[in-house]
Amino acid sequence: METSLPKQALQGAPAAKADSGTPLQLHKIAHYAQKLRPLLPAEAFAPARSRLAWLPLHLTVIAAGNLGIAEALEAGGAARGFVPLLSFAIGLAFAGMTFLAHETLHAAVVRERHLRYALGWLLLLPFVMSPRLWIAWHNRVHHGNANRPGFDPDANPTLAEYGASARVRFITDHFALGRSSATGALGLLVGFSVQSAHMLLSARRRGFLSRREQWLAGAESSAGGATGAALAYAVGPVAFLFAFGLPLLVANAIVMVFIMTNHSLSPLTEINDPLVNALTVTSPRFVEWLTLRFGYHVEHHLFPAMSSRHALRVRAAIQQLWPERYQAMPLERALPALHRTGRVYLDEVTLFDPRTGRTWPTLLPRPASSPQPTSDERPAASDRERPDAIAAHARVTPGALRAV
Repeated sequence: METSLPKQALQGAPAAKADSGTPLQLHKIAHYAQKLRPLLPAEAFAPARSRLAWLPLHLTVIAAGNLGIAEALEAGGAARGFVPLLSFAIGLAFAGMTFLAHETLHAAVVRERHLRYALGWLLLLPFVMSPRLWIAWHNRVHHGNANRPGFDPDANPTLAEYGASARVRFITDHFALGRSSATGALGLLVGFSVQSAHMLLSARRRGFLSRREQWLAGAESSAGGATGAALAYAVGPVAFLFAFGLPLLVANAIVMVFIMTNHSLSPLTEINDPLVNALTVTSPRFVEWLTLRFGYHVEHHLFPAMSSRHALRVRAAIQQLWPERYQAMPLERALPALHRTGRVYLDEVTLFDPRTGRTWPTLLPRPASSPQPTSDERPAASDRERPDAIAAHARVTPGALRAV
């Protein structure tokens, strides 16, 4: 049922303050790509087939984990103490498969369409997701409209969208990571699975898939569900809980941490400018190795069909040409920033908590005259201590994002 915006959302909702009246110019992806291509080697644009070596590794971890869980449950006693560790290892493999699916379905690993679909179905099997749906939802719609209000299915809601839908309010208030809410962690544990199911059910209505494609996507997802059901029948409910249920929670959390931090601290833009509406999230080397550098999201949105193994080269080229526009943040800073800020947009550059009326500025590029900070946009200690500061970035007046 659709209802009006709760009263507390309107009380104490201050207008966004402007610290700088200078319009921020927005550029389309082609503007950047045209200047970056000559700075990158030809090999960066070739498919990274060696990435497929990850597939047998992940499958081996999953198979060994399942075998270990079965033996530990049968042995009982102290052996059962190893079961949660095996579940965690399987969850890491599930997440790794998802990051590999992401590159594969962008044609960054193999170019052949049928091979991409087959690999994508296998790699997305833990989430029972159709590769056809992912290509439509993520590749076409999200990448074509990143953080564009009303168009990007992954963008957080505007205040108008929050007020118009009881479903959006319920999800935002109870399951979105933000506002220092303890329940936001629940969204991380199930977020990708829930969103995948929602997209499958709504893809036809949203215009993401044709009638035929919707049927095929449903068939691909059903085949994945049947595979999971067969596994549950073969190993039994208890073993299935530890071999699939708990690992899926782990995989959800890992995938959602990167999905959320890559765009949710950035402004809404009508023009798809990755140097404004996306954030590169850096991590310890082992994490970047496991996630295939998925966090290098500014680079990825500029060249989606390029394997992220070349992300550091793209990053260096961006910093050479537009050092003041490039935005990056370590995961250990991005995640707390996500936790304490609102998940509703009051305007394109202001995050908002409708329950309290509190606001936070989004991340934005520095003014061209600002000195370049040290690695990963690290702010001064005084900025880190400010409760309303999420980065040492310029503020602009709402409506001052301008396309060129």
